Amino acid sequence: MPESTDPLEAAARAARGLQGLSIEATARVPQLLEAMRSVGTGLELHTTLDRICETAAQLADARYAAIGVVDETGDGLSDFVTYGVDEDVAQRIGRRPDGLRSLLGALIRHPDPVMITDLTTDASSAGYAPGRPPTRTFLGVPIRVHGALFGNLYLAEKSGGGEFNDQDLHMVRVLATEAGIAVGHARLYEAARQRERWIDGSVAVTTALLSSGDVGDALTVVAEQARALADSAAGVVMLPAPDGGLEIVAVSADSPRSELGTVVPAESPVVRALLAGESVFVDDSATDPRMITDLAAGFGPTMLLPLHSDGRVLGALVTPRALGGRRFTETERILATQFASQAALALMMAEAQRDRERLAVLEDRDRIARDLHDLVIQRLFATGMLLESAQRGPVAAEAHRGIGKAVDELDVTIQEIRTAIFALQQGSAEAPSGLRIRVLREIKMAAVPLGFRPAHRFVGRVDSAVGELTGKNLIAALREALSNAFRHAHATRIEVVVDATIRLADGSGAVRLSVADDGVGIPDGGRRSGLRNLRRRAESLGGLSTCGPGLGEDGGGTTVIWEAPLCP
Repeated sequence: MPESTDPLEAAARAARGLQGLSIEATARVPQLLEAMRSVGTGLELHTTLDRICETAAQLADARYAAIGVVDETGDGLSDFVTYGVDEDVAQRIGRRPDGLRSLLGALIRHPDPVMITDLTTDASSAGYAPGRPPTRTFLGVPIRVHGALFGNLYLAEKSGGGEFNDQDLHMVRVLATEAGIAVGHARLYEAARQRERWIDGSVAVTTALLSSGDVGDALTVVAEQARALADSAAGVVMLPAPDGGLEIVAVSADSPRSELGTVVPAESPVVRALLAGESVFVDDSATDPRMITDLAAGFGPTMLLPLHSDGRVLGALVTPRALGGRRFTETERILATQFASQAALALMMAEAQRDRERLAVLEDRDRIARDLHDLVIQRLFATGMLLESAQRGPVAAEAHRGIGKAVDELDVTIQEIRTAIFALQQGSAEAPSGLRIRVLREIKMAAVPLGFRPAHRFVGRVDSAVGELTGKNLIAALREALSNAFRHAHATRIEVVVDATIRLADGSGAVRLSVADDGVGIPDGGRRSGLRNLRRRAESLGGLSTCGPGLGEDGGGTTVIWEAPLCP
């Protein structure tokens, strides 16, 4: 009969297991209860696993502890968390165990408690990684979450040279039961947070696509959001190429964007699947025979998702991880597929919205052209006829010359109006949005997750002075700074200033973007990947990026300053 998956029943079963303990074991019950309380605190999954390792080692008086998390296939390990192994030893060992061989693999295939008194003579311990710390005694117990195997808890090297005994095994099994409950709660919390992040990303993408006049900028937002949410090395958006296949039109990656414009040919098996509306999941792009382009050689696990809605395939979204990266989980695949569908729907809505806007503009042009032709030109023509009639009458020479000049001016004006009518009727190519409009669009989009609209100010001729390359990088820097303020700063006030009147150290004209907030500031030891991206982006143009005090009391918060030449 399978074990109950109810946490309360599991806890009760563990409590019943404490009955009939020896006096020595009973004396350790307070320590066990404290250990069970400890592993049950906190909701972040990896922190919970670290706490379980440390608590189990202390409870069993072991020098080393580890948890091997079984992957979705049930054949190997997707994660390996250790306690007692310092950095030098970890570097000597190299890559983490995969669980496909040795004792760890045996415990995955047969998840039962194991206690070994001497690993050096036990046949099942063969195949251990070279460089591992010397260990003799071993204790392993499974951790189950809702009745399914989550992983195994390993303890090694009993302190003082002793051996693990039945009491240690009993205590650790009880702890493993509580650990399963804690891991279950952490998993639920992690899943809820993950879904929330993907939903926020979908909202940001929808807002960008519906509010952006520049399709290229909006697709870049899709690529950036997909990359961040999927924890991938890059985010790529592809659209159907005129001659067949899929063309890369937007890329979010640390490396230079030389991939833009690359066309993956129609004969690619992956392209055929995507254009048919099918998702493709690859465990290793570098070795998968379906990936026929050179671009795939530098990546590992990859999700390739069609952007399809209402029976139409609008393009594809690609999120590759680095070589050797972990495979995408089933949950990540489902969330990414839903994200791609939402992005495709937003793309269709944006396309329909732009069509309506263009139609409204064309209709307005037709009306203006008709009014100019039917009303203005006719009135000007009638005025010219009156003046010509007056010119033929008895008037002074000076008045005669003035009337003639007025008639000539009216003729020129009529010709200019007719030229304008022709231009209105022909229409014009859609002009790209100015930098000011794009900055305001980013601020409007950031207001959704922030819950308030950042203040803004422009100094100088922002639209005409700032070159296209600097403008694109400034928008990307603004997006990164606003994203950092939302995710990390917990700010209640943000001010954005774009100043096109400053000078760099060499005297050349430059533009400065400053994003100031009243948040918590940059913590010591916190992640700085976003700031490094800003600095690299500025330095690639010959500029710089720095941080300073923010808008809060006594300089609390952060001010991000990004400068680049007007036209590098």
